[in-house]
Amino acid sequence: MSTDTPGEHGPPEQATPIGEGEAEDLLRCICFKTGPPRIVGVELEWLLHDRDRPHVPVAHHRLEAAAKAVGALPLNAALTFEPGGQLELSSRPADSLMACINDTAADLVAVRDTLGRLGLAPAGFGVDPWHPPRRLLHQPRYDAMEIAFDRSGPAGRAMMCTTASVQVCLDAGEEEPGPLGYGRRWQLSHLLGAVLVAAFANSPFRLGKPAPWRSARQSLWADLDPLRTLAPAWQLPPRDTWAAHVLDTPVLCIRADEGPWAVPEGLTFRDWIRRGEPRRPVRADLDYHITTLFPPVRPRGHLELRMIDAQPGDDGWLVPLAVTTALFDDPEAAETVYRTVKPLAETAGPLAAPRNPLWAGAARDGLADPELRAAAAICFDLALEALPRRGATETVLDAVAGFRDRYVARGRCPADDLRDLLTTDRHLGSVHPKGTLS
Repeated sequence: MSTDTPGEHGPPEQATPIGEGEAEDLLRCICFKTGPPRIVGVELEWLLHDRDRPHVPVAHHRLEAAAKAVGALPLNAALTFEPGGQLELSSRPADSLMACINDTAADLVAVRDTLGRLGLAPAGFGVDPWHPPRRLLHQPRYDAMEIAFDRSGPAGRAMMCTTASVQVCLDAGEEEPGPLGYGRRWQLSHLLGAVLVAAFANSPFRLGKPAPWRSARQSLWADLDPLRTLAPAWQLPPRDTWAAHVLDTPVLCIRADEGPWAVPEGLTFRDWIRRGEPRRPVRADLDYHITTLFPPVRPRGHLELRMIDAQPGDDGWLVPLAVTTALFDDPEAAETVYRTVKPLAETAGPLAAPRNPLWAGAARDGLADPELRAAAAICFDLALEALPRRGATETVLDAVAGFRDRYVARGRCPADDLRDLLTTDRHLGSVHPKGTLS
């Protein structure tokens, strides 16, 4: 429902500098906007592959032509392209799950048709199975990201250029405690999030070779930066802990109207306020800094759940959207699922997601992990009970039930289908661009 790239240039010179106390107050107010859960959104990232030869890199001029053609479509969603040429559709905030699904599905029909005429197809993989990172967008934001992420190793470039996801966006929740309270939903997101990683893991290959992960995408996020991708201490009051986390995370870049952006090392936003160099930060800098933080769950007024791999098939994306929305927004399901996943906190331990044992196990083992498999089975059954109460159609129910029967009930995830292909075919070129087997 939102873009990660607001404001490519520096703030106006006449803007009033922001103080530390003001920044803390703003963060407490703007990141958890409370009220009865109602709004639903989804952000879909897709790798773009040659329709007939997905293992052959797509020439830059073909991707540019695709961007121009798709950009001319009258879509409901906002359209952007990621550094490696991935296409992203960010839905408008919808008043219901079905409104979100219907608008997004209509957009995808138009996008696929347009790409198909150019010999391209959107591919449903969490990580590109074949191609190395290749940055096609050269903008100040991405130049700065590359410099900052390179300090920690190669994972940053791989994340920027070869990964794709399904991001579910939901209201923060009610002010009052209870199953729909924002505090409960914040806790739930960091425990249920590991179950979602495991159930929808779909990136077991990189560079044409098997990875030691079912979700190599999640492993890249865990490796790319010491602090930027970590969750704050979710056991503490959300507003206070998030405000401290934002201010105490290093600034990725300092925007400028001309020339390359500065990429300081180890300068937290709190330090920047206190030092006032190389210039004093303003409110726009704080807003932009938030967009450079990539925890598994990011509060932006609403909650962005960022941990789900892109899914195979034309409608694979709607299953995580439907399941997650039902489990969070249906009061009965939310209460039961919280009791179901609460014991997972013991497995998680004191370390922050995604670097704790719970999340690492989810990315590595998927639903082969018996604890995650048991939790996922309950979660999918709860979602199927709740979805009719959320207005879901038979088509959506069939898709969720089909995923449960094909994967969850068997302790499998989409990554296992791709691993089976390697065992039987030994040739990744047999994978269809949509992320299914040809």
